[in-house]
Amino acid sequence: MPLPMPTLDHVVINARDKLDAALACYQRLGFLLTPRGYHTLGSMNHLAIFGTEYLELIGIGPNATRADLLRFPAGLDGLVFGTDDSRAVYEALAAAGVAVGEPNEFSRPVALPSGTENAAFRTVRLKPEAVDYGRLYFCHHLTRHLVWRDEWRRHPNGTIGVVRAVIAAADPAGAATLYRTMFGPDAVRATQDGASIMIGLSRFDILTPRALAETYGDAAPDPQGRSAYMAGLTLRTADLARTTAMLRRAGVRCAEADGCVRVPAAEAFGATLEFVA
Repeated sequence: MPLPMPTLDHVVINARDKLDAALACYQRLGFLLTPRGYHTLGSMNHLAIFGTEYLELIGIGPNATRADLLRFPAGLDGLVFGTDDSRAVYEALAAAGVAVGEPNEFSRPVALPSGTENAAFRTVRLKPEAVDYGRLYFCHHLTRHLVWRDEWRRHPNGTIGVVRAVIAAADPAGAATLYRTMFGPDAVRATQDGASIMIGLSRFDILTPRALAETYGDAAPDPQGRSAYMAGLTLRTADLARTTAMLRRAGVRCAEADGCVRVPAAEAFGATLEFVA
C-alpha cells in the first residue's frame, strides 16, 4: 500500500561552507532566523519557522563529514516530508522498491530561557539513485515543541507558510513516477507544463527547463550544467504590500509579476523566491 497523502515538513537551502553568508542573505530578505544549531551529524543550521513548516539554512564546517551536502551547488536542494512513524515509512518505501536508507536519529542542542534541551529527529532519506535533482527525505520530530515556537514565527517580511516548491526536470512525468510509487496516483496530476504533486497544503511543481525559464525569466537560478534541479519556492505572506515594502527598503531586487513579488535566485542564495498573499 502507498504511504498516506504527504505533508510538508520543511524545505532546505544548502549553503555548503558559506552559512554565515546565507544567514546574512536571508536576514536581509526579512526572515527571523533561529540561533545557530549544531547537529550531532556535523552540520549546522538556522531555521525560519512558519505556521506548520519551516525553511532551513544548512551548512558545514571545515571538519564536517556530511558528504551529502556537497553533491549539489548552493541553493534549494532539500524537500522534506513530515511523518510520525519513521519506521513504517522506511518499511513501506523499501517494500515498494524505492531506494531508501534506514532511519537515522540525530539531535542538536536548543538554548531556551529555561535552559538547554536537545531537539531530536529521526529521518528516512531516499538514496541518490532514487532522485537526481536534490535530497528528498522524511523527518520524524521527536521534540516538536523545541522547533515550532511562537517567538520564532514572527518574520519582518510577513511569511507564514510554503505554498510550493518548483523543480526542473527534462521529463516531468517520469520524475513524478517516484511520487506515484510513494503516495499513490491521486497525489500526482498532470499540468500544461509538467506535473504537480499535492503535499498537504503545499505542492511540488515539476517543470521542464524551458517552462521554468518562461516562468522565472532572468530570476531563475543558474542550472550549472544540470538538467534536473530544485529551483525555487513560493511563500505565503500575511501582507504582500508589507513584504514588498520591506524588500525594497532592504535594497533587494524584486519584481511584481503574475500576482506575486519575485526575488531572483541571485538575491536569495541560489533559489528563486516568490511571495504571494
